[in-house]
Amino acid sequence: MRKLTGISQAVIGLWLAVSAAIHFYFTFAGYPEPLRLAALHLFLAVPPVFLLYPSHQGAPHHRPTIDDMALAALALLPSAYIYFNTSYVYSRSAFLDALSPLETGLGVLMTVLILEAVRRALSIMLSALVLAVIIYMAICDQLGGLWYYRDLSVGEIVDILYLMNGSGLYGSLTGISATIVAAFLVFGAFLQASGMGRLFMNLGTFLAGRYTGGPAKVVVVESGLFGMTSGSSVANVVVTGNVTIPEMKRMGFPPALAGGIEAASSVGGLIMPPLMGAAAFVMAEMLSVPYLSIVSASIVGAALYYLGIFVSVHFQSRKLGIEALPKNEIATVRDILRDIHFVIPLVVLIGLMALRFSPYFACFWATAALIATTWLRSHTRMGPRKLLEALTEAGATISTIAVAVAAAGIITAALINTGLLLAFTGIIKSLAGDSLLVLVLLVAVCCLFLGMGVPTTPAYIVTAAIGAPLIAEHGAAPLLAIHLFILYFAVLADATPPVAAASYAAAAIARANPLLTGVHAFRMAVGGFIVGISFIFEPALTLSGTLFETLSATFAVSAGIMLISLAYVGFGHGPIPLWWRLALFAGGAASALWHTQPELLRGAIGYAVFLGTLYLPKVQERRLSTAE
Repeated sequence: MRKLTGISQAVIGLWLAVSAAIHFYFTFAGYPEPLRLAALHLFLAVPPVFLLYPSHQGAPHHRPTIDDMALAALALLPSAYIYFNTSYVYSRSAFLDALSPLETGLGVLMTVLILEAVRRALSIMLSALVLAVIIYMAICDQLGGLWYYRDLSVGEIVDILYLMNGSGLYGSLTGISATIVAAFLVFGAFLQASGMGRLFMNLGTFLAGRYTGGPAKVVVVESGLFGMTSGSSVANVVVTGNVTIPEMKRMGFPPALAGGIEAASSVGGLIMPPLMGAAAFVMAEMLSVPYLSIVSASIVGAALYYLGIFVSVHFQSRKLGIEALPKNEIATVRDILRDIHFVIPLVVLIGLMALRFSPYFACFWATAALIATTWLRSHTRMGPRKLLEALTEAGATISTIAVAVAAAGIITAALINTGLLLAFTGIIKSLAGDSLLVLVLLVAVCCLFLGMGVPTTPAYIVTAAIGAPLIAEHGAAPLLAIHLFILYFAVLADATPPVAAASYAAAAIARANPLLTGVHAFRMAVGGFIVGISFIFEPALTLSGTLFETLSATFAVSAGIMLISLAYVGFGHGPIPLWWRLALFAGGAASALWHTQPELLRGAIGYAVFLGTLYLPKVQERRLSTAE
């Protein structure tokens, strides 16, 4: 992103702030009709992308060029046409009413602009994927077998992507981005600007800094807490990693390992209740369930994910001989109490949603409570300048998410309106046969593949469209558990080599090898992969079963995660032989995923093996020393 200065910074910043303010205003005053809202959303969100992100490395990084301004101006036209002609768009019949040359031109223009905006702000891979889907629509009648679909004219393709009500660029996905996602992005931006990160940092050092591997354990706590407000794993790495990675290196962690711990911890922020990431809000709308249901269903999984990182960090620290933080660097109760008033807006948010108020209503009053709360202490007061900065930051994030979701809208429109969805589902079904496990693994691989260089939200949307119905056919798990499984793999793709955005950001800060950093992040995040798959075979982890079922499933899966984490590190009381590490890994996988066996039995055996691995060598040493 450009570091703007002067007039361009003022003008673009004002546009972004006004954009965020308009989206936030709707949470209180009510939203306009869906199509008009989607048009206004992209009208406000797309133009700034060309001004904020340079077209190539050699472009100016402190001001937009004439070409950027021209593209920004052109990006206003397609959305303005939809906004002022919503009645016509609602009344027309897709494929039957011919498009005018103006409509065809605007549709092509908007599609090209979204491709370029995605390439600049997000990922060339996502842009290439969208382009591949559009090319498929143009040549699908030339393909054979599962890939064949009837001939689509340019007008019909534009109809699907631009003017078809409820689909494409201005469809339901863009509506979700304009409503619940935008509202919570504004709330998250205010949380960050208020100084809540200081509370999270102090909590992290207070809770974890005094134990073995203190610096890394602080990272796990802080990144998880901060990540739920940022909505972006990369943003989380950049904000927290600039402090925590140098600290870990100072205490003795190798650079790549320090970056991997930060990346894995930051990625988990997107599955950490109560806010989570933008994809979780999309899920709530897609499934038509209260957002609080998503939050409650995610609690156990998030705890298990961070349990795996904690165990790995603990034994890695023992292996490296890294002790606790110095006493003078550990926050006191007094430090925490200085910022404890920031809990108030979170209580307001969760309380209102628990009382079944709409997410928009809850978000509005939580944000209002946050602004008021900052004035309870002199060192946290948010004046007009800070408020404007928060709105500007929110507007920039809304713009990035909006183009990502618009790209996902193009892909899903093509999947639904052509034979592409049937082609993918047919291939996956034929490969999986009757095996639910193989099907789950294939969907997981698809999600990781789509997530390589593709933001979490579109990766989740596309994979859910393809994989969720297939898994649901087996009837093994509720639809919410299936979507959480897909969400986990879409999130963890950011820490999965070879293309791991969060790991790359952490590697840049740590000055380490990006691939090696990604490998460490992947291994640290292994608990998330286990939990994601477990959602299908142990749906009680989503709190959908009885208390006994939830506790027994948690018992078994946690034992598996701890065994696998211990196997990864290869050090308990002392070095663990390779053959036993392989056995621990296999035992951990069995404890967590061998769902045909009773959970209590799997968990009991798993914990027995875990404790035996740690303490038997210690007992033997004592016996030998006593015998001598």
